[in-house]
Amino acid sequence: MDLALMQRVLPFFLEAAWVTVQISCLSILLGFLVAIALVALRLSDFLAVRCLSRLYVSVFRGTPCLVQLFVIYFGGPQMGLELDPFVAGVIGLGLNIAAYMAESIRGAIENVDRGQSEAARSIGFGRAATLRLVVLPQAARLMIRPLGVNAVGLIKGSALVSSISVVELTYTAQRFISSTYKPFEIFSVSAVLYIVMVYAVRLVVDRLDQRFAAR
Repeated sequence: MDLALMQRVLPFFLEAAWVTVQISCLSILLGFLVAIALVALRLSDFLAVRCLSRLYVSVFRGTPCLVQLFVIYFGGPQMGLELDPFVAGVIGLGLNIAAYMAESIRGAIENVDRGQSEAARSIGFGRAATLRLVVLPQAARLMIRPLGVNAVGLIKGSALVSSISVVELTYTAQRFISSTYKPFEIFSVSAVLYIVMVYAVRLVVDRLDQRFAAR
């Protein structure tokens, strides 16, 4: 094992890891916002609106994320939409993870005892007030772990954006392998950095879970 090489490339990998962190955080934020909208549509009284939400989830969960990235980045110019690779990566990953987050959020809401909603409605709460004041506070803790799993999956899946030339961790590893011909050392460095990022997410999830449990 060439430890000197690993030490020499580490600064470049740390810089690339920061790009991975940025694209992951922005994608998670976008995905969460879209997921909330999807859940709201799913809870609508209108069948057509509910079907639209289900269609979105089915399409984005039923097709590879890599294909979705290619459609957005390479197919965008055909529709007059030329995106920077970084922006295309955020949009692609965000829209993809939104489908999974929506199901996690919806599952947490449906796991709240229905009697809680019925009791709130019986004392005059409207549907929106019941959801905001009764259901969501109880569902919040239930969705922490699933959303954490989604976040971890996105961080690992962010390697896909290397296929559209985003200079993140995996792209940097491939570039150094082509010049050093030492894939074991190069991929070992990138693997350790991915583990650190995933562990950081797990710590945040554990802290949030403990905080909600203490309430």
